[in-house]
Amino acid sequence: MSVLEERMRNMQFPTARKNGLVVQEIPNEVLVYDLDSNKAHCLNKTAGIVWKSCDGANSVSDIARLVTAELGEQVNDDFVWLAIDQLSENDLLEQELKSAFAGESRRDVLKKIGLASVVALPVIASLVAPTSIMADVSCSCTSDTNCAAPANCPRTCSSTGLCA
Repeated sequence: MSVLEERMRNMQFPTARKNGLVVQEIPNEVLVYDLDSNKAHCLNKTAGIVWKSCDGANSVSDIARLVTAELGEQVNDDFVWLAIDQLSENDLLEQELKSAFAGESRRDVLKKIGLASVVALPVIASLVAPTSIMADVSCSCTSDTNCAAPANCPRTCSSTGLCA
């Protein structure tokens, strides 16, 4: 298979990224924490169904049928591409995919999807987790001059009772 053929296959048969992620499924949402980027992603029910269906064996049309069956409402390939674009933007697919709607406004995309029902649009809310600033807080003073903490903590105490 040529590189171009493989790339086209990956575009039509997207694969969800599994490595370096911590995944927690809760009712109507999938929470994904990316250990590599320290980003937390909350996939709504629709985006979660699409992401879980991206197994490298399902085509975009297959995923649309799976979403339709799961939600009980008809969705089309463009609806799935909207979710796949968001998954790709958030590095939740094995290979980054070029946007299926490049150059189109959000309004044009929504018209193209043509939702006649009340199906929830796929949404991924993301935030960057704070860096490990709390590591210093875990160093606490047991006396005015002695810090009781892991080996990487300094051995002097600040006026606030934390190791400095």
